[in-house]
Amino acid sequence: MDLVIRDARVVDGGGGPSFRADVAVDGGRIAAIHPEGSPGRRPTARRTLEADGLALAPGFIDMHAHSDLALLRDPDHSAKAAQGVTLEVLGQDGLSYAPVDDRTLAEVRRTIAGWNGGGEDVDFDWRTVGEYLDRLDGNFGGEGIAVNAAYLVPQGTVRMYAVGWEDRPATGAELDRMRGLVAQGMREGAVGMSSGLTYTPGMYADDAELTELCRVVADHGGYYCPHHRSYGAGALEAYEEMVRLTRKAGCALHLAHATMNFGVNEGRAPELLDLLDRALDEGADISLDTYPYTPGCTTLVAMLPSWASEGGPEATLARLADPATAARIRHDLEVTGSDGCHGVPIDWDTIEISGVTSPALAGYVGRTVAGSARERAEEPWTTARRLLTEDRLGSTILQHVGHEENVRRIMRHRVHTGGSDGILRGDKPHPRAYGTFPHYLGRYARELGVLTLEECVAHLTSRPAARLRLADRGLVRAGYRADLVLFDPSTVAAGSTFEAPRTLPVGIPHVLIDGRFVIEDGRRTQVLAGRSVRSTAR
Repeated sequence: MDLVIRDARVVDGGGGPSFRADVAVDGGRIAAIHPEGSPGRRPTARRTLEADGLALAPGFIDMHAHSDLALLRDPDHSAKAAQGVTLEVLGQDGLSYAPVDDRTLAEVRRTIAGWNGGGEDVDFDWRTVGEYLDRLDGNFGGEGIAVNAAYLVPQGTVRMYAVGWEDRPATGAELDRMRGLVAQGMREGAVGMSSGLTYTPGMYADDAELTELCRVVADHGGYYCPHHRSYGAGALEAYEEMVRLTRKAGCALHLAHATMNFGVNEGRAPELLDLLDRALDEGADISLDTYPYTPGCTTLVAMLPSWASEGGPEATLARLADPATAARIRHDLEVTGSDGCHGVPIDWDTIEISGVTSPALAGYVGRTVAGSARERAEEPWTTARRLLTEDRLGSTILQHVGHEENVRRIMRHRVHTGGSDGILRGDKPHPRAYGTFPHYLGRYARELGVLTLEECVAHLTSRPAARLRLADRGLVRAGYRADLVLFDPSTVAAGSTFEAPRTLPVGIPHVLIDGRFVIEDGRRTQVLAGRSVRSTAR
């Protein structure tokens, strides 16, 4: 054997009681599990790691990640590796970098620069989903990437490619083109399709268009992962729309960052869960992910009404430069409640600037828009408009609108999984990017008891593996891939905070991918064991 992990507390991902055992690894897979007190000889190997009662679990699966470029530019990627994450699902919120042509690539790079940077340090030598996945596999001189990655076909990018930035129904030819792009991406290994239905241009798609694309996804054994049309006013209606749409299409549904935010939804998580339970009991295939924090994170431009973004980034900047049009945007934001802000009038005291692309604007980071406006003796809209214009729409924000009891209720649900929604760029990113998984284990399992340790691990491992239809990941079982994490249940915790968001976690000394140590004795090794994880369903 290559390795024996001796005397571990095995939390196997299935949700059942943990048990002490020796776990043997050979050839990148779990070769044997020898529970304490079992007959027969204990396994031996060329190397023995004394776990001394550390918990041994399957590697954590981040069901909602924004590491699409980070994995290509950063061989270390400790933001995720140090958390015990061994697989991330990319291509989220309907916007990513494949499939594209030259025009679409330039537009999408500009559109999500706040999430991933502009990509000036990345060689965009791919255009298709398959080529992007090949690039992950061959990155850093053919060594690979820090952690494994799966990919969702981004519906907003597909619409950008086939239709452009116009707010109108797709023509028959355009819909056929979109069907073809989704089908090609699925054949090339994507595990499903995502949408960002409060982001342009994906939000311009009506239900009929989305249903047709979901049928293609279903035909290839994938799932639909929507950031749906509202998390604020109309949130329940937006969830119901996604359930209805996917059931009509015969497509599995995974609800992205399934929160109930804003004041209008305080205490309403049970209504969402009742809606999901009724559909599940009727045979619907539904799962969801959440992060264990209350504030959200996105871009400042995402708050604008959708009509203000029609035509793309340059058209948006032109509208902001025009006083009369800018006044309309302000009215929609502050009085009506724009669709970009989920139908709720914006409260500038809840909008904290977390990152800017222009160094000249760094003084805004860590302050709310309202706070910065007070310092300058101006209206908050004046501050926001300046940021949008001078940062060329690249500013990211934290939006402090969540409710703790909603967070706890949703994470207890039978189809819940974990997703960080971690944006890694910016001077003050959301701490969820570096802390989601140890925060679940330390805060919500150990300290609060919202979940038992065994339940929590199942939410972060076997449940997402089942959604991704991975037959050999997500459990500590003989024959499964040796993607494993060893952590101390009594000390594991997120180091990241809102004040110091890039602090690494504690209590996770060892992480293995494919049987190789990517974290050893609490330190990142040089190992690049990650590869693309492609759907085998066709």
